[in-house]
Amino acid sequence: MDCIFCKIANKEIPSSIVYEDDDVIAFNDLNPEAPVHVLVIPKKHIVNLSDAKPEDQQLLGKLMLTIQKIAAEQGVAESGYRVVTNCGEQGGQTVMHMHFHLLGGREMLWPAG
Repeated sequence: MDCIFCKIANKEIPSSIVYEDDDVIAFNDLNPEAPVHVLVIPKKHIVNLSDAKPEDQQLLGKLMLTIQKIAAEQGVAESGYRVVTNCGEQGGQTVMHMHFHLLGGREMLWPAG
Protein backbone atom coordinates (compact mmCIF):
# COMPACT_ATOMS: atom_id res chain seq x y z
CA MET A 1 0.00 0.00 0.00
CA ASP A 2 1.31 3.42 -0.93
CA CYS A 3 -0.41 5.42 1.83
CA ILE A 4 1.73 8.09 3.50
CA PHE A 5 -0.21 7.83 6.78
CA CYS A 6 0.17 4.04 6.86
CA LYS A 7 3.90 4.58 6.36
CA ILE A 8 3.96 7.06 9.26
CA ALA A 9 2.00 4.61 11.45
CA ASN A 10 4.48 1.85 10.54
CA LYS A 11 7.45 4.19 11.26
CA GLU A 12 8.62 3.97 7.64
CA ILE A 13 8.48 7.77 7.45
CA PRO A 14 9.57 9.94 10.38
CA SER A 15 7.08 12.28 12.02
CA SER A 16 6.77 14.38 15.14
CA ILE A 17 4.68 11.94 17.18
CA VAL A 18 2.75 13.39 20.11
CA TYR A 19 0.75 10.25 21.02
CA GLU A 20 0.75 6.57 20.16
CA ASP A 21 -0.91 3.37 21.35
CA ASP A 22 -1.78 0.06 19.68
CA ASP A 23 -4.62 1.56 17.60
CA VAL A 24 -3.96 5.28 17.20
CA ILE A 25 -1.05 7.54 16.33
CA ALA A 26 -1.01 11.34 16.44
CA PHE A 27 1.62 13.68 15.06
CA ASN A 28 2.15 17.36 14.38
CA ASP A 29 1.00 18.57 10.97
CA LEU A 30 3.87 19.55 8.66
CA ASN A 31 1.96 22.66 7.55
CA PRO A 32 0.17 23.84 10.70
CA GLU A 33 -2.82 26.12 10.39
CA ALA A 34 -2.86 26.93 14.12
CA PRO A 35 -0.36 26.95 16.99
CA VAL A 36 -1.58 23.44 17.82
CA HIS A 37 -2.27 21.33 14.72
CA VAL A 38 -2.13 17.60 15.38
CA LEU A 39 -3.27 14.87 13.01
CA VAL A 40 -4.89 11.92 14.78
CA ILE A 41 -5.23 8.73 12.74
CA PRO A 42 -6.17 5.11 13.25
CA LYS A 43 -3.34 2.72 12.50
CA LYS A 44 -5.90 0.62 10.64
CA HIS A 45 -6.29 1.90 7.09
CA ILE A 46 -9.77 3.34 6.68
CA VAL A 47 -10.18 5.70 3.72
CA ASN A 48 -12.49 8.17 5.47
CA LEU A 49 -15.46 8.37 7.80
CA SER A 50 -17.81 7.30 5.01
CA ASP A 51 -15.75 4.12 4.59
CA ALA A 52 -15.92 3.13 8.29
CA LYS A 53 -17.79 -0.08 9.06
CA PRO A 54 -19.93 -1.09 12.07
CA GLU A 55 -16.98 -3.11 13.37
CA ASP A 56 -14.97 0.17 13.55
CA GLN A 57 -17.35 1.64 16.15
CA GLN A 58 -15.02 1.06 19.11
CA LEU A 59 -12.03 2.46 17.19
CA LEU A 60 -13.99 5.58 16.23
CA GLY A 61 -14.91 6.18 19.86
CA LYS A 62 -11.30 5.64 20.90
CA LEU A 63 -10.19 8.23 18.34
CA MET A 64 -12.54 10.83 19.84
CA LEU A 65 -11.38 10.15 23.41
CA THR A 66 -7.76 10.24 22.24
CA ILE A 67 -8.36 13.65 20.68
CA GLN A 68 -9.79 14.82 24.01
CA LYS A 69 -6.67 13.57 25.82
CA ILE A 70 -4.27 15.17 23.32
CA ALA A 71 -6.14 18.49 23.54
CA ALA A 72 -5.55 18.46 27.30
CA GLU A 73 -1.89 17.51 26.88
CA GLN A 74 -1.40 20.26 24.28
CA GLY A 75 -2.96 22.83 26.60
CA VAL A 76 -6.01 23.72 24.50
CA ALA A 77 -8.78 21.80 26.28
CA GLU A 78 -9.71 24.75 28.51
CA SER A 79 -9.53 27.51 25.88
CA GLY A 80 -11.17 25.43 23.16
CA TYR A 81 -10.21 23.62 20.00
CA ARG A 82 -11.59 22.43 16.69
CA VAL A 83 -11.72 18.87 15.33
CA VAL A 84 -12.07 18.47 11.56
CA THR A 85 -12.22 15.47 9.26
CA ASN A 86 -12.60 15.68 5.51
CA CYS A 87 -14.42 13.02 3.50
CA GLY A 88 -13.70 12.60 -0.16
CA GLU A 89 -12.33 14.90 -2.81
CA GLN A 90 -15.13 17.48 -2.66
CA GLY A 91 -14.90 17.44 1.14
CA GLY A 92 -11.28 18.55 0.90
CA GLN A 93 -9.63 15.21 1.69
CA THR A 94 -6.12 15.09 0.22
CA VAL A 95 -4.74 11.99 1.99
CA MET A 96 -7.01 8.98 1.55
CA HIS A 97 -6.56 7.65 5.10
CA MET A 98 -9.09 8.81 7.68
CA HIS A 99 -7.60 11.49 9.88
CA PHE A 100 -8.76 14.13 12.29
CA HIS A 101 -7.21 17.58 12.55
CA LEU A 102 -6.98 18.87 16.12
CA LEU A 103 -6.56 22.65 15.89
CA GLY A 104 -6.17 25.08 18.77
CA GLY A 105 -4.15 27.80 20.37
CA ARG A 106 -5.96 30.66 18.64
CA GLU A 107 -9.52 31.73 17.95
CA MET A 108 -11.05 29.47 15.34
CA LEU A 109 -13.20 31.46 12.94
CA TRP A 110 -16.04 29.98 10.91
CA PRO A 111 -15.78 29.20 8.11
CA ALA A 112 -12.34 27.78 8.75
CA GLY A 113 -9.61 30.32 8.37
